Parts: sequence; structure tokens; C-alpha cells
Amino acid sequence: MTILTLSKLTKRYGDACVLDEVSLTVSAGERVALLGHNGAGKSTLMKLVLGLIHADGGTIELAGHAPGSAVARALTAYLPENAAFHPAITGREQLRYYLRLRGQPVKQADELLEKVGLADAAGRRIGTYSKGMRQRVGLAQALIGGPRLMVLDEPTSGLDPVSRREFYTLLDELAASGTAILLSSHALSELEARTDRMVILSKGKQVAQGTLADLRADAALPLSVSITPKAGQGERIAEAFSGAIQSEDRVTFTCPPADKLAVLERIAAQRDQIADFDVHAATLDDLYSHISKRAA
Repeated sequence: MTILTLSKLTKRYGDACVLDEVSLTVSAGERVALLGHNGAGKSTLMKLVLGLIHADGGTIELAGHAPGSAVARALTAYLPENAAFHPAITGREQLRYYLRLRGQPVKQADELLEKVGLADAAGRRIGTYSKGMRQRVGLAQALIGGPRLMVLDEPTSGLDPVSRREFYTLLDELAASGTAILLSSHALSELEARTDRMVILSKGKQVAQGTLADLRADAALPLSVSITPKAGQGERIAEAFSGAIQSEDRVTFTCPPADKLAVLERIAAQRDQIADFDVHAATLDDLYSHISKRAA
């Protein structure tokens, strides 16, 4: 089931076109990453989805409802990059306040705080929390009511590596239960295995979208191959692969993705002279840089 649909979405500020006919969908249980440089239009798109501003062209539907409507607001949760709360109240008091606003039982506060790893700090004033802890309060708030769509803007800002991993594990659980997730992040390495699809914006235009495999196939960037020869076999291995460079204990070269199997066969043929090898495809950082430059 499709939860969010954007069709030829356009937004202008004076003569500047911030979004130019952007179209995308997010289905139930799908995790879609919104990528782009600062000023690419990501925040504007999120504001339009939340109903905070209005489009100049195109349409938005949230499970068939207009953004900003009472039904759409009930279905949607939002977590900004920098969540701000009153420093004098506790995490538990803050969650109870939001629960009352959403018409939910206040007894859920401790359960939500435990889910985001703040059970031990529930009775402490938010003014004593670190930035990462405040971000977790924001995530707990976003979970109120079991939203059908979560809109997350740089959600792991301020989180340490362990907390980031726990955060994405929680997102995986939400997606598995049917929540649609639209998130933006500059931490591209985090997104490779944690999202189902990427949408790349550049100067307001949608320049690419698809799975990581789709983006790799479209970019056709070369694979990087690194071979560790056995003692005294470096020169022989370097001569066996066109364009290979020998340096210290490594032989490195690149090859087109279509030649991957042929290269592996040649490595297998040299197995008696090889101690180890690695083959690396283009990372999401590589793909993003390539696609952005191509769009420019």
C-alpha cells in the first residue's frame, strides 16, 4: 500500500525554483532516503509533506489525504535535526505532555522512553541531557500513536556510533510493522544497508532514484580490486592484470562491473601466487558524488 505520493511537486520562492516537478512514492514498510547537498530542496520537500507550506504545482497525498489535514497529521510523525525541549522538565514529563496533546494515555511515557534507551534518565531534567539524549526524546515523541509515515531530518545527528546502530534497528522494526519512512541524512555510509531506496535531489531537481544496485548499474563506476600476493609473487601478479599497480605488499587495479566474473576467474587461475584479495563496488558516497557532478 502506498502511504505517500508526490506527483510533479513544484515550489518557488520568487524567481527561484526550489523544487522542480519532483515525483516519488513511499509504500508501507519502505525506507526511502532523501539525499542532496544543502539547498537541494530536501527540507522544502519535507515541509510540503508536513503541510507547513503549500506547493505551487503538483500534488501530495498521505494515504489519500491532503498534507496538513487532521487525518494526515494523525498519520504522520516528524523528527527534526535538532530537537529542542524545555530544560527544566524531565524526559518523562515531556513525553506525558506530548501524549496528552495526542490524546494518548500518559502511562505510555515510560514505555516509549525505554524503547529509545532513556529508561534510566526518565526522571532527570532534559537540561542535563546530552544532544544525543535529546534526539532520543524527539524520537520517542515521534513514536506516539504508531504513525503510518515517519519524516526524519538528519535523525542521527548527535548520536554516538552505538546509538546510531540502535536507532536504525528501531527503524527496521518500525518498517517491519508497516510504517513508511522518509529520511534525509548526509551520513551516506549509514544508509547503504539501512534503506530500501534512495532519491537524489540537485538544485531542486530529482536526478536519480532507485536501490543501491540500481544506482550502481546506472553509474557503471569501476570496481576496485586489491590483491595480496604471496612472498616474491608481486611482480608476476601485477603483470597478469592490465593496468595493475604494485605497491609494497599490494597489487591494485580497477575493472568495469561487466568484467567482474572474468577478473575473478583470472584470480582463481593465479590462486597459487595469491594470499588474499578484495573486490569493492562503488559506495553510496562514490555514487552520490558521481551523480551530483553529472547533474551539475
